[in-house]
Amino acid sequence: QVQLVESGGGLVEPGGTLRLSCVASGTVFSGNVMAWYRQAPGKQRELVAIITTSSVTNYADSVKGRFTISRDNAKNTIFLQMNSLKREDTAVYYCYAFVTSSGRPYWGQGTQVTVSS
Repeated sequence: QVQLVESGGGLVEPGGTLRLSCVASGTVFSGNVMAWYRQAPGKQRELVAIITTSSVTNYADSVKGRFTISRDNAKNTIFLQMNSLKREDTAVYYCYAFVTSSGRPYWGQGTQVTVSS
């Protein structure tokens, strides 16, 4: 059973930083495409950043230059470094894995990020 567990969310002031982590278990982590999504109240879930098995990355335009996704295959973990946070970054952030061996997607339970003064 694949499990994804996020951590690192919280309350931060505008301009601040947070680092999210997602630990995966029950899967050959290095073979999975991993991503971060977010969902703000009243809005659809949106892709924030994605990282391939060869660590190629892509970002939503709204976070380019501020957020960085990375992976540590030895620790079965991905990270999302979020700098220069804005109020509009407030959302529940979800870890996502596409397990290539099974062709199935998996989601974490989400972690709340609130940007407010």
